[in-house]
Amino acid sequence: MPNQVSMGAMMTCTFGAAPSSLVVLPKNKVLAEGPPAANIMDHVPMMNIMPFGMCNSPANPTVAAATAAALGVLTPMPCIPVTSAPWVPGAPTVLIANMPALDNVSKCMCNWGGVIGFTNAGTVKTMIP
Repeated sequence: MPNQVSMGAMMTCTFGAAPSSLVVLPKNKVLAEGPPAANIMDHVPMMNIMPFGMCNSPANPTVAAATAAALGVLTPMPCIPVTSAPWVPGAPTVLIANMPALDNVSKCMCNWGGVIGFTNAGTVKTMIP
């Protein structure tokens, strides 16, 4: 069974150079092993999802511009996540603040083509059916 995701969970992006930590505000009013528990709506860039170091996605306009300026040599630029859709699929059997709970097998898509996933859920005992 997947684990409940909470504040401090570690994430990676397929186009990012470094891991990042999920920020969950206490607005959901549910705690999981201490820190606030996340739901699928905790996907807001620069509030919940912080940058992943440098971005290598050619779909990112800043990377495309830097690559063009370098005569076609892929040039990474600082990551600024753009996640307009919630995490999928979540756990519809458990609701947190009337939304499906976020489990560690859920993914979030960045508009620049990256897939964001979890390497550490932030919880070890709280599992979601």
